Amino acid sequence: MNKDTRLSDVLHVLLHLAQTEAPLTSEVLAVSMGTNPAVFRRTMAGLRRAGYVTSGKGHGGGWRLARPLKEISLLAVYEALDRPTLFAIGSRSRHPDCMIEKSVNAALSDTMLRAESLLLERFGTVTLDQLMPQRSKAPSEDCGKKVL
Repeated sequence: MNKDTRLSDVLHVLLHLAQTEAPLTSEVLAVSMGTNPAVFRRTMAGLRRAGYVTSGKGHGGGWRLARPLKEISLLAVYEALDRPTLFAIGSRSRHPDCMIEKSVNAALSDTMLRAESLLLERFGTVTLDQLMPQRSKAPSEDCGKKVL
């Protein structure tokens, strides 16, 4: 099963954006996400609508943070990405009249709702400035190919 890495990818990009004054192009940032510029722009559209980033076209254009990292929570980024699915566990629905299936589905559903609620509550308490490594060298030096 493929994992949805958009939240992790976008957090990575936002932290890199915080390290530079100059705007970074979709082409440069798409490399850091391992995707192409068009997919990158679609992924970032919700963050732009929410006011966390800005983008400009043409010479000198590119992406910039619109707010300090301390004003952006994990929950805000998650919501700007249209709340990607947190868990891949699903319920059976082959025999809707089966009492055992109903019981299992109810238990799974309740447990998943509680787990999601706890996770989202925690997301709301973590701001992006808390994710920035406190090291002597810039984090971009540790990210494989130095593209930023």
